[in-house]
Amino acid sequence: MPKRRTILLAGSAALALAPARVWPAEGGKQVTANEDLMREHGVLRRALMVYTVAAERLNEIGHADLHPELLARTARLFRSFGEDYHERKLEEQHIFPAVRKIAGKVADYPDILQQQHERGRELTDYVLQVTRGGNIASINMDPLAQALQEFVSMYRIHAALEDTEVFPAWKESLSPRAYAEMGERFEQIERQAFGKDGFDEALKQITAIEQQFGMPTLSGVTMPAPPKPGA
Repeated sequence: MPKRRTILLAGSAALALAPARVWPAEGGKQVTANEDLMREHGVLRRALMVYTVAAERLNEIGHADLHPELLARTARLFRSFGEDYHERKLEEQHIFPAVRKIAGKVADYPDILQQQHERGRELTDYVLQVTRGGNIASINMDPLAQALQEFVSMYRIHAALEDTEVFPAWKESLSPRAYAEMGERFEQIERQAFGKDGFDEALKQITAIEQQFGMPTLSGVTMPAPPKPGA
């Protein structure tokens, strides 16, 4: 059996005996650290969907259904839940330092990801500034649409690389016990930051924004059948 697989199997067995993270609000269901990080990314990806639709509406003649106040609410949610909590308190404090010490290409990612965090915070500042007062000046519409599109393109790749490369490498660098303890630590940080389950609250907020923004439903985004070859 390859060495890597042996280590993973041994780690899985040990993790089964390690203390597990339990959220009382979820009926005692276990939530691991990586699962927690990825579902937080899910909230942020839904914010990206709002940004995408907002950019499309900004590019439309007449700018119908733009809702600047909802765009501002999305930016504030991205700041509080994404930037100030998920990025600053979890990734930058606990994950990036550990990943920088791992041998291989993945060790180069944290510095790039950190730069992208900083650029995202500049984008949030910009969105909050141009939507202040519940209106977007006509001179800001095209630049805002472009900035939103560029941020969405960056963050989609950013989050995908974290989910598939950075978070798994971070987990593998820890012992099963240390990984379980980090899950507990993440829970403590979340409750200190929000005074409650921050994910549940963020999920409620983004769901309400989507509904008020008139976002398409899941069934509404089902693509039509692709054309037949040569048709």
